[in-house]
Amino acid sequence: MIELKEGKAIEILAEDEETQELLVDVEGSLEKAICYLNLTGKVRVGDHLLLNTTAVTLKLGTGGFHFVVANFSRPGQNLKGPGHIMKLRYTPLQLKCLAAEEEGSPYHLEIKNFQSLDGMPVVVCTLHSQLLPVIVGINSQNKDLRIAYLMSDQGALPIAFSKTVKNLREKGLICGTITFGHAFGGDIEAVNVYSALILAKVALKADVAVIAMGPGNVGTGTKWGSTALAQGEYLNAVKILGGSPIMVPRVSFADLRERHFGLSHHSLTVINEIALVDFFLALPELKDYKKNERLLEQVKAFPQRVKVHYFSEEFLNKLLLEEVENLSTMGRDFTSDREFFLTAAAGGVLAVEMRKRVEKDG
Repeated sequence: MIELKEGKAIEILAEDEETQELLVDVEGSLEKAICYLNLTGKVRVGDHLLLNTTAVTLKLGTGGFHFVVANFSRPGQNLKGPGHIMKLRYTPLQLKCLAAEEEGSPYHLEIKNFQSLDGMPVVVCTLHSQLLPVIVGINSQNKDLRIAYLMSDQGALPIAFSKTVKNLREKGLICGTITFGHAFGGDIEAVNVYSALILAKVALKADVAVIAMGPGNVGTGTKWGSTALAQGEYLNAVKILGGSPIMVPRVSFADLRERHFGLSHHSLTVINEIALVDFFLALPELKDYKKNERLLEQVKAFPQRVKVHYFSEEFLNKLLLEEVENLSTMGRDFTSDREFFLTAAAGGVLAVEMRKRVEKDG
């Protein structure tokens, strides 16, 4: 079930080429709503809207907003643009796009003729909130590298929902975006993670790629019921295509639950049971003795195929200083969950080291 309510647009709070943030009147209450322009068109003040209010009613972490399902005041939209591949397939909001794999795409032949990623480092994240510190880590070591962001469909599906991506674009820190699976709205649309990785190399000419889900994730308090586990599948895909996979684990001491203290149990499941290939992983060397001992104890149980690199806490901390105010995960800022962000930055630094190895090996 979804909850649908009618509302009226009272004010346009913010707007860009992809989204509108609205103030809407819903049954006499003024609340916020998001409109995706490529799904339901642009809203004007006074428009009569149909809203999906489910997340707000359930008080979910991705709540705080309603979403525009339809605009009764201007319901018609004509189909435009190239492409025949559908995303959000067989749902009322299915949309077409030009997938880069299609024959009508300029990249079709390059994908067909693809041979290898030639060792390209690919940083695979657990959560969207790791994206910014990873890219800061890369940029701190080499500002000239072309970094591509590949967004999976394990979290938010529209890339336009991510303020982080908008921030990275404005600062020129990414060379382009690719949305794969049912995620949509990237500079390039891809059918799956394999073609997304190929496109990062042949279309965006990336030196380094970063894979992360969009904002939000699904967890159930069980070992296997989490979107975080897709990370292992993506590490496998990178290796299959000839890249250098780098895992960013979830490390936190802010969450006192045993299963998430230090290396999260989801990260350990990926490391020990899902990722079947050799891959790299970076961790901070923590000044706090007890915290560092917890990590070292967990690392001892890693299989031999996991190559662990360490970077000092002080070094990583300096890298993140300029972006501290923009760092947030699950409602926690840098101060309250430092190790989470330090670990992500370490993954970015390691990617640059791996890139140097690739260039040296020629």
